[in-house]
Amino acid sequence: MRLSICMATFNRAAFIGRTLDSIVHQAPDDVEIVIVDGGSSDNTKEVVSGYGKRFPGIRYLRQEKNMGVDRDFNTAVEMSRGDYCWLMSDDDVLKPGAIRRVLEATERGHGLIVVNAEVRDAALGKVLDAKRLRIDADRLYRADENARFFEDVAGYLTFIGCVVIKSGIWKSRDREPYFGSLFIHVGVIFQQPVPGDILVIAAPLVSIRYGNALWTARGFEIWMFKWPDLVWSFPGLPETAKRRVVPREPWRDASTLLTYRAIGAYSGAEYDKWLKTRFSSNGERFPAWAIARFPGTLLNLLGLLYFSLFHPESRMPLTDMLNSRFCLLRIFRGRGR
Repeated sequence: MRLSICMATFNRAAFIGRTLDSIVHQAPDDVEIVIVDGGSSDNTKEVVSGYGKRFPGIRYLRQEKNMGVDRDFNTAVEMSRGDYCWLMSDDDVLKPGAIRRVLEATERGHGLIVVNAEVRDAALGKVLDAKRLRIDADRLYRADENARFFEDVAGYLTFIGCVVIKSGIWKSRDREPYFGSLFIHVGVIFQQPVPGDILVIAAPLVSIRYGNALWTARGFEIWMFKWPDLVWSFPGLPETAKRRVVPREPWRDASTLLTYRAIGAYSGAEYDKWLKTRFSSNGERFPAWAIARFPGTLLNLLGLLYFSLFHPESRMPLTDMLNSRFCLLRIFRGRGR
């Protein structure tokens, strides 16, 4: 079997059907879909079973206990029978022709294939970003260009649905240290250089459903600590490259805290839990404390004005502002119901 599309899911009955629709309508016989369910309490199992009757290549495992997204993706890859595994998210959709394009790429024996993606709103109706990776042509990275690949692509790899990796490479690497990181695939890829070359496909093959992540409520912890800690843990990569992907301690930047406050992801609770004891003096501590208590509605309004007037092309940050619990438009809309 040439390709296994490996998916971890949890309580996604409302979305996984459209994801599977986008896959089964274009999947040939030498493609399987492996789904590991972390113990969903909704009717995810029934939805997947319905698709299994139409596409016998679906293999579904429901676990009684939620072991976390990293372990579930790893279990899906361990179950896979394909030469390559495409780590697919459970609420995004493949664009027409995506599987054919990836299968063509696998014929050339790349160790890793990274596919570009577009970003749409949560309803998949409006395009927020036509191309996440700003490249116009496919790129090939040799095994000795690991640092350049890391610098160019690591930030985009927070989206797991872009990764197509040789299953043998995945299974031969140490995965245990990355359970709980939420980015096991990044740990697998960068713990040491990928053998063989790496292909980055410029054409978007996936439509990302933006603002629908299950971890949104944990955004501050993830982007201020988990993601930087992972990026800075990799040996053999220059600090300059790591710094271009993410600062070692992004929470020290006041503008970052202001942005997180404006989108409703930073408050006194986050300050007390994550930042209070990290500063060495009251002088360093005060700005973070003050921002956590600054009126979120005012910061949100200023953020909306800033992006609307000066960066209207930046639709993803604007969407974050509009989806914030501090957004007056959202508050008034809720009161009118």
